[in-house]
Amino acid sequence: MEKTDFINMAAQQTSALYDWTFDFIQNAGLSDKLAHIVTSASLLVIAFGILYIVNFIISAIFNSVLTKVIKKTKTSWDDFLLNNKVLNKLSLLILVIIAQQMIPFIFVGFPNFTTGLNKFLHIVVILSVYAFINSLLKTGRDILRTSKAFVDKPLDSYLQVLQIFLIFVIGTLIVSILTGNSPWSFLVSLGAASAILMLVFKDTILGFVASIQVSANDSVRVGDWIEMSKYGADGDVLEINLNNVKIQNFDKTIVTLPTYTLLSDAFKNYRGMQDSGGRRIKRSINIKISSIRYLTKEEIIELKKIKLLAPYIAQREEEIQSYNQRTGVDESVLVNGRRMTNVGLFRAYINAYAQHNPDIHKGLTLMVRQLAPNEHGLPLELYMFTNGTQWTFFENTMSDLFDHLFAAIKYFHLEVFELPASDDLRYLLAEGNLSSAGQKSADS
Repeated sequence: MEKTDFINMAAQQTSALYDWTFDFIQNAGLSDKLAHIVTSASLLVIAFGILYIVNFIISAIFNSVLTKVIKKTKTSWDDFLLNNKVLNKLSLLILVIIAQQMIPFIFVGFPNFTTGLNKFLHIVVILSVYAFINSLLKTGRDILRTSKAFVDKPLDSYLQVLQIFLIFVIGTLIVSILTGNSPWSFLVSLGAASAILMLVFKDTILGFVASIQVSANDSVRVGDWIEMSKYGADGDVLEINLNNVKIQNFDKTIVTLPTYTLLSDAFKNYRGMQDSGGRRIKRSINIKISSIRYLTKEEIIELKKIKLLAPYIAQREEEIQSYNQRTGVDESVLVNGRRMTNVGLFRAYINAYAQHNPDIHKGLTLMVRQLAPNEHGLPLELYMFTNGTQWTFFENTMSDLFDHLFAAIKYFHLEVFELPASDDLRYLLAEGNLSSAGQKSADS
């Protein structure tokens, strides 16, 4: 092999394959320059052929053999390897490494081109390593999601933090390869730009801190029903990522919020209600105060026919009679001593009815109480919990309960307060009751 002005072969480390190919082509009558080019081209074709064969073998092993074995296993973690294409990323990495090792043996005599191509392949190797590690991390995330201990943890946030760290590392290595400087010199130069980096990655940093605190405090989990009225969010948490939280409202709209709002703003989490197994009913019936009165003996006898109320009436009669006899009150005047009122019995009936309702939770607070009277009458508030948290079940149970009570209230000679409607006003005007009522109030 002779030296020429175009090729300085003495400065290159050749391989036996290159020498044999060069000599074979040169013996065909080609010049050194042309023989060198043809040799490199021939070896490049051979390299592509070798890579094709290697790719075929790897694909046969990974895609055929290993894939069939994985699909037949009973474990699920190896299925995640297929779903995240770990084997594909590994085969690509192997091919790139083999191609990188072939370069010095193919482009002998082209030092500038070889140097540039080596840099390019180094970068491709780094990117392939990142793709492989990233697919492994996704596989690890999916495996952890199958565990009860991690099913409600913000694993996507942790994955994104690791991805950002990996991107920073490979970015540093790529810049180091392109500039020819060490990675440490690049890191030192970043110190001067730290303020800009803090501004650029502000949301990411805040989101990362928020994700850690939310997970540590267990304040929000994926699947929780939360309410943030300020942002129009009222629904289930779909995702908790590094930068945002996705909430699906009950009207199926999606609200996306920055993750750090879970720390900076107040929100209501209904997880406690869901875990308790009961959903609170807190609604009042407004009783018209003028309809509240003592009950006569005949009315009490009639109300004893109500099965749920009979034991309570018997007990109260005994208590009242004992008290009145002991104190010696004049029972000819109703206000003396103790008496049963229609509103008191109605309150007792509501409590008994709720106690016997299978859809009302008996292990949680159950009471019927009077609130302060107001311009709408006397509120009787039902404070209790349904025996389930599902929305439609809750609404149906509450509706059935109040349907019954509104229909039953007339048996207690009570009236529900309501503002005059159009028919009421027409009746008053037609009968002249409005003017007479006004005259009575003026006279008084």
